[in-house]
Amino acid sequence: MQKNNLGNINFCDISSLLSPKQLKSQFPLTYVDQLFIEETQNIIINIIQKKDPRLLIICGPCSIHDVNAAFDYAKKLKSLSLELQDQLYIVMRVYLEKPRTTIGWKGLINDPYIDGSCDIQSGLKIARQLLLQLIKIKLPVATEILNPNVPQYIGDLFSWVAIGARTTESQIHREIASSFQSVIGFKNSTHGDIDHAINAIRAASMSHNYISIDQSGQVCSLHTKGNTNSHIILRGGIQPNYYPENIICCEKKITEIGLPITLMIDCSHGNSNKDYHRQIDVAQSILNQIKLGNHSIIGLMMESYIYPGNQIVDLTHTSSIKMQYGVSITDACIDWDSTERLLRCLHKELKPFLSTRLKRV
Repeated sequence: MQKNNLGNINFCDISSLLSPKQLKSQFPLTYVDQLFIEETQNIIINIIQKKDPRLLIICGPCSIHDVNAAFDYAKKLKSLSLELQDQLYIVMRVYLEKPRTTIGWKGLINDPYIDGSCDIQSGLKIARQLLLQLIKIKLPVATEILNPNVPQYIGDLFSWVAIGARTTESQIHREIASSFQSVIGFKNSTHGDIDHAINAIRAASMSHNYISIDQSGQVCSLHTKGNTNSHIILRGGIQPNYYPENIICCEKKITEIGLPITLMIDCSHGNSNKDYHRQIDVAQSILNQIKLGNHSIIGLMMESYIYPGNQIVDLTHTSSIKMQYGVSITDACIDWDSTERLLRCLHKELKPFLSTRLKRV
């Protein structure tokens, strides 16, 4: 640890980190993989613009804590995605930062060894290496952006990005969203308000200037172009908001301000009332709504892992706890078998309906 004379600033230590450029030189993105990412970004843009009729599926663990289990899950998801790709476009959820309502483990980047040591430099290396391994098997990846500087290290690797319920109102996250080439999904607030997400979409579509770091780690001013490829994610709040009446209300608000009517439904969080089993009920409801003629829902998010549920980790006693393999240590997930059955059901049941939702030119 580098000790500093910090005066009245309330810090204990400051540790230098490697720069984004240094990380990328250690774990480079090849030209072939870059082309793959650009292709997947364009596919998702076409889905939200309703030029591609497939349903977008963002599926994976609540958060990544074990890279070996994550890669095992990824291989299963990749195999299934190849089978179902004519109707479903599947992207793996690879969440590397964990927003907390109060306290707790903050994710792979912040605390990769799950022991409170917060070795962020190792976390950045582990995260980038894992993402590149997933891209090597041609599996597109998605994440939620939390720390404003993290995109400089790994933002080049994602095909789809979310801004979470706690940060959709944040000006800096709207500015960051304006810099991305990938599609951005904004979640409604934790209480269920969708106006914040609508305002965020409008803000992110505009050009911004903000303080950040460049690839050398130097503090700089960034000037963004704006990102017009955004959509709302309905994740529930105090009450679920995936029911037909909620969808119609959201469509009306979006129409009134002239934004494209594109919605994604998060099957977890407030929509499942924090009961991971109910994710399947939410997905079934969306399936029925699409079959009955809904054209605004372009995708689903699901929290899924190898085994069901979750396990609680006490950061002060991790050395004495044997964690279960393939089980979430944050939000509870449905297991792989349930995930496979659900995705196969969506593929089969939606086949006669999705092609009718293409945008008429």
